[in-house]
Amino acid sequence: MENNTNKILIAFGQAVRKRRLEIGLTQESFSNKSQLHRTYIGGIERGQRNIAVLNLIRIAQALELTPEEFLERVSENLPGGFPKL
Repeated sequence: MENNTNKILIAFGQAVRKRRLEIGLTQESFSNKSQLHRTYIGGIERGQRNIAVLNLIRIAQALELTPEEFLERVSENLPGGFPKL
């Protein structure tokens, strides 16, 4: 189970980083746009943070996506979709 949790957090971080770069944001500008600290964003992108629902919504909106669209992108980083926790 712990291994599946790590896979999800890493996939989430990869999706954040990829989309952030697609829309041309630095970590600092993204942190300002999402109202989250830059070091917190770095931890998310490295798969070290398990975020709260409200932060998921802030991140998706700052990435100019709906939460649903963003989670689809996360699942693209997980072969076979989200694993069982």
